[in-house]
Amino acid sequence: MASLLRKTLTSPSHLPDITLLTLHPVTRCKIKATRAMSSGSTQRMFQLKLDPLTGNSEWVVIEEDEVSSEHSQKPLLAITSYLDMLNDTCRNRVFREAIEKTVTGPCHVLDIGAGTGLLSMMAARAMGSGGSTERAGMKGMVTACESYLPMVKLMRKVLRLNGMERKINIINRRSDELQAGVDITSRADILVSEILDSELLGEGLIPTLQHAHEMLLVKNAQTVPYRATTYGQLVESTFLWKLHDLYNNEAQALDSIHLVPTGLETILHVKSQQYAMHCDAIKEEIRLLSEPFKIFEFDFWKRPDSHGETELLIKATNDGRVHAIVSWWILQLDCEGTIFYSTAPKWINLPFNTSSGDWCDHWKQCIWFIPGKGVSVSRDEGVHLHAIHTDTSISYNLKTQVPRTEVGQYPFHAGHCQLALSPERVAIYGDSKWRHSMLTAIEKALQDKVCSLCVVADDSVFLTIIIAHLSKTSHVISLFPGLRDKGAQYLQAVAGANGFSMDRVEVLGKRSLTLHDTHQKKVDMLIGEPFYCGNDSMLPWQNLRFWKERTTLDSILSKDITIMPCKGILKACAMSLPDLWNSRRCLDKIEGFDHSVVNATLGACGDLPASQASPFLPFFIWQCGEIKELSEVFTVMEFDFSKPISPCFGKAQVKFSELGMCHGFVFWIDWVMDAENSIVISTGPDIRHWKQGVKLLTKPVAVGIHGSRNMGECSLTVIDASFDPSSGELIIEHTFLQPNMESASYGTEADLG
Repeated sequence: MASLLRKTLTSPSHLPDITLLTLHPVTRCKIKATRAMSSGSTQRMFQLKLDPLTGNSEWVVIEEDEVSSEHSQKPLLAITSYLDMLNDTCRNRVFREAIEKTVTGPCHVLDIGAGTGLLSMMAARAMGSGGSTERAGMKGMVTACESYLPMVKLMRKVLRLNGMERKINIINRRSDELQAGVDITSRADILVSEILDSELLGEGLIPTLQHAHEMLLVKNAQTVPYRATTYGQLVESTFLWKLHDLYNNEAQALDSIHLVPTGLETILHVKSQQYAMHCDAIKEEIRLLSEPFKIFEFDFWKRPDSHGETELLIKATNDGRVHAIVSWWILQLDCEGTIFYSTAPKWINLPFNTSSGDWCDHWKQCIWFIPGKGVSVSRDEGVHLHAIHTDTSISYNLKTQVPRTEVGQYPFHAGHCQLALSPERVAIYGDSKWRHSMLTAIEKALQDKVCSLCVVADDSVFLTIIIAHLSKTSHVISLFPGLRDKGAQYLQAVAGANGFSMDRVEVLGKRSLTLHDTHQKKVDMLIGEPFYCGNDSMLPWQNLRFWKERTTLDSILSKDITIMPCKGILKACAMSLPDLWNSRRCLDKIEGFDHSVVNATLGACGDLPASQASPFLPFFIWQCGEIKELSEVFTVMEFDFSKPISPCFGKAQVKFSELGMCHGFVFWIDWVMDAENSIVISTGPDIRHWKQGVKLLTKPVAVGIHGSRNMGECSLTVIDASFDPSSGELIIEHTFLQPNMESASYGTEADLG
C-alpha cells in the first residue's frame, strides 16, 4: 500500500537479526519487529518511544497479549496514509473494475503490499465462490503478501469480518524474500498491487516488479495495474522559486548575513529530488510555460529496467522563466486501456474520466526545482529536458537550445560542508521579513551585552551567524542537536564571509551543558528560532523542546539572562475542512467489503467512542483542499520561557464569525521574540512554511454567527486546554453552545496530541 515506508534498519544491539519497519512519527515513533525465538516462532512488537521534548528514545517490548487487547485499538497507525487511501472512492472503484475484468476464473492471484486485504478480497470475489475453489478441474487461490505486522493483524480482522479468512492466504513477509515453490505453492498467474507514491517509484515499485517477474509470476502474467505513465509541465512560480533558491533570495534581504556566500551557492540547499505537493492550492500562482509532455512509461506486465533515460525537446508556449517542473502520473489499470486513474492537477484536461472529485492526500503532484533563478524561455523556443529514472526516483536536467550562464547546476561541491534542509526551511531563511524580525530581536537583545556568552539551543545556523556577526565580543555555543558535526563544518566554511572566526564559536552537539562546558561562565543569552532538524512532520507544540532545553540549562543561566523567544502563544482557529475530514472519516463498506474494524487503529473521525477520537495530526493547512475560517484567531494558552517548564492550562470562549460546518480546530504557536511583545513570529496557516496541528471533530457541527438565533446552529464553543511537560502532550476539551445557552453542552471531546 502507498502509505507504508519500508526500511530495513540496524537492529538494537540486544535484538540481533531483526528486520524493523518504521513509520514517520508524530508524537511517538512506533517501530515494529518480528523475531524468531529459540522456543519457536513467536511474534513480538518492539515500540521505540520518542520523547519530542528531549529527543530521547527508549525501546519498549509489547507482548502478544497486549497487542490483542483493547490497547491495540489506540490509533497506532493514524500517522499513515492508509485511512486517506481507503477513503479514495475513485481509486477503490477503478481497482475493483480492473480486477473484475482481469480475474475471470480460477487462477493464482498474488497481492503484494496487501494492507487491509481490499484488493485480495476483490480478486477472491471475482473468481466466483472465493479464493479456494475448483472449476473445470482448476483450482483458484489468492496470496496476500504484507510485511508490516500491525497491518497483517488488521487484515486478519477485516477478512474475518467479511468471511474471507479461509479464502486468502496471508504471508507476513516482504515479497522480495519469497520464492515460488518454497514460500508460495506456485507462481502466480495475476499480480495485483498498489505500491505507488506521488512520484510513482518511491516505494520500490521497480525492484518489487523485477523480483516478482523473476521469482513469483508465470511467464506473460497479467497485472493490475497494467501500465503507468509519468507526465510533466514547465511552470513559472515565484512561490516555488523561493522554496529552493536561497542564494538569490538572500541577496534581496540586504542584511549582511550570508548563509550562502558567493562561490558557496549550494552549501545550504534542498536535495535534488521531487517534492510532493498539492499544486491545485497554488494554481493562481503558477504560470504554465508548456503543454503537458510524456516522460516515462512503466509496464507492470513485464520486468522493468532499473535505469532509464530520455531526451525531450519541449516547445515553450509563453515567454517566462521556468522555475520548476510539475509532474504527475496516469495509471492504466486494464490491458485494453479503458480504466484509468490520474494524479494530474485539476487544470489538466484529460481525455477520460478518472476521478469522482475526491480530494486525497496520499497522492499529490510532484515538484522538481530548476536550480538558481531557473531557465529563461521565449515563446516557441525549444527547451531540452533530460530525464533519468533509477530504481526509486526520477530526476531532470533542463537547458535551452542557446547556452546561457544562468542555466545548470552550480559548479561548487562542498562535500561534507553542505547542509540539506527542507524547501520550507530554505524559504524561511530567504524571507526578508522573517530575517529582519530575527535580526531586530537579536540587536535589541545585544544592546546591554558587552561581553556575553550566548547559547543557541536548537539547530539554527542563522542565529549562530547573526550573534557571531553582530557582537565581536560574544562567545557563542551552538548545541545543534540535529546538525551536530555537519553544523560545525558548515559554520567553518561560511565564517569568513560573515566576518567572524571560529575561535569565538563552539559546536558541542550536547543536550545539556555544565559550567565546565561554558568555561565557568554563566550564560547571558539563550536563543532559538526554535527549529530542530528532522522535526518537519512534528506537531507545533513539539518545538517546545526549546523550553525543555531551557529548563535543563537552568543552573548555568545568569540572573539577568535574556531568553529568545521569551514565550510561546498557542493560537487556534475553528475551521471548515470538508476535504480533509472526508479523507479521514470512518470507513464502512468499501466496494462491498466492510472495513469498520480498522477505524480506531487508523485514527478515523466519525462514530467512535470519545476515547478513540482521532488524534492531532500535522498538516500544511493551505494544502488541505477546501478551507474556510469560521472564527477569529484566539489564544488558547501561553508558555513562559523565563521560568522552567511546567504544566500549563488555558481556557477560551470562541465566537463564530462565519456560517458553515465546523470540521475541527487548527492549532499553532506564535513565538514572541522580545519582552516588549513587539516582534512575533507566527507559524499560522497564513504563513505557508510551517505545518499546523489539526484536531478533527468526531462529527461536523453547524455553526452560525454569534448573536444570531438560528436554531440548530452553535454560536459559541468553549475550549479547555492543558499541556503536560512530562509527555509533551496537549489535551483539548471543547464544548459547543447553542444561542443564548451559556452553559448548555452541545458536545464534548477529550483530544490528545
